[in-house]
Amino acid sequence: MLLRSKRRACCAVALSLSAIQVDAFYLPGVAPSEYAEGSRVDLKVNKLTSVKTQLPYRYYVLPYCQPSAIHVAAENLGEILLGDSIENSMYDIRMNQNASCAYLCERKLGPEEKSNFKRMIDHEYQVNWLVDNLPAAMRYFRRGDNTYSYTHGFPVGVKRDGRYFVNNHVRIGLQYHVDPLEFEGFRVVGFEVYPQSLVQNTWMGNNGMEASCDDADDLSPRFDLEQHESIMYTYDVTWTPSPIRWASRWDVYLRMHEGQIHWFSIMNSLMIVIFMSGMVAMILLRTLHRDIAKYNDMAVEDSAEETGWKLVHGDVFRKPPHSKPLAVAVGSGIQLLVCAAVTLIFSAAGFLSPVHRGSILQGMLLLFTFAGILAGYVSAKFYKMWKGEDWKKTTLLTAFLYPGTVFCIFFVLNLFIWGTQSSGAVPFTTMFALLVLWFGISVPLVFLGAFFGYKNKPIALPVRTNQIPRQIPEQPWYIGGVFSSFVGGVLPFGAVFTELFFI
Repeated sequence: MLLRSKRRACCAVALSLSAIQVDAFYLPGVAPSEYAEGSRVDLKVNKLTSVKTQLPYRYYVLPYCQPSAIHVAAENLGEILLGDSIENSMYDIRMNQNASCAYLCERKLGPEEKSNFKRMIDHEYQVNWLVDNLPAAMRYFRRGDNTYSYTHGFPVGVKRDGRYFVNNHVRIGLQYHVDPLEFEGFRVVGFEVYPQSLVQNTWMGNNGMEASCDDADDLSPRFDLEQHESIMYTYDVTWTPSPIRWASRWDVYLRMHEGQIHWFSIMNSLMIVIFMSGMVAMILLRTLHRDIAKYNDMAVEDSAEETGWKLVHGDVFRKPPHSKPLAVAVGSGIQLLVCAAVTLIFSAAGFLSPVHRGSILQGMLLLFTFAGILAGYVSAKFYKMWKGEDWKKTTLLTAFLYPGTVFCIFFVLNLFIWGTQSSGAVPFTTMFALLVLWFGISVPLVFLGAFFGYKNKPIALPVRTNQIPRQIPEQPWYIGGVFSSFVGGVLPFGAVFTELFFI
């Protein structure tokens, strides 16, 4: 009776818990923002980027309109390494309130300011804005059909017949979604921009300076940089309703045009590599299978000359002359492979969303740091398989050789970037954070993995190694290691060089 009463009590508790209403919640930083009509919608500015120089700069290095106090948004490790610099702006945008030729400010143009504008226009720099965490996109229509694509940001200006025209007027198109049954207010689901180069007229109105954009319908550039000593900035705001839900607002960015990235060529090169590797593997497998079948058909008393696999099987797994660097390279390779594979899986699952800028780079750094335990384990297993004794040096090389080489190159390049005053230069505080990740987490994990690797049994070899190594006959000069490595790397280098330089 006591057991039955306990079961009934448990069932009653379970039913009562199931009847409680459960409210879903959003992950931090992913929840939508609702705006009331007329409330302020912040427009934030980000770095200036170019596909030619790959050096980002802060938005306010050019004579744009600056607020009285510039506030830099908090950034994660990935954003800092990518050179993002998200700051506030003077643009006054109100929810569902259109604006036409709104006056922003006027800036003087000296020789230095004009030189900066010309340099940015020559290098095709793009201006990047953010509204409600959505990046600004510029729509391009393709000739011959009605399809279109998007590109990040908008150009600083254009160059026509040796003359420089600055985009000083921007048409801002914002889309909002309304659903009174699900939420109150408005949600921003689209952000498009279209820049123009205009010559505006200003006068003092009742509410301050006002401007008129009489030539806005003419899309040809008009503001010639050399013919003016000051520049005036204006903007339009147009709000339009959209059926796109907030969860699907990033789908339109899948049509984004990514500059000089040639996905067809990349996939073509990848398929060629896979095809060639598979063909070589098939040739090796068929050769080995044929040799084994030949040996099985041969009688025991038959004394034939040793060829193929039978000739080299006793020396295949012999300890190489540079076993220590090889074990370190295999361990570091496993570390990189696991880092890349897990990053791809998490990105495909949606955990590393483009909503969180820099999340992919930050996730890769953390995964590489924690994958140090696998690098130490694999390098220790391989070094123990060859009966190596200097395990401390091998573990130290695994922890410091590859990361140390990359960090030294990164540090030297960062000094040059810092000299150009680019926002892509990593601060020394971030350098210290990377060193903490390296020495505080990665190195101990490498030693922990090496400890387990040396404690486990060594890898069992399929054949026994001969005590006396087989004499290798003298080979022609073109079969040497240096020349073979050079020939093997010429084709991939030529393909990459041609792709990056000429296409």
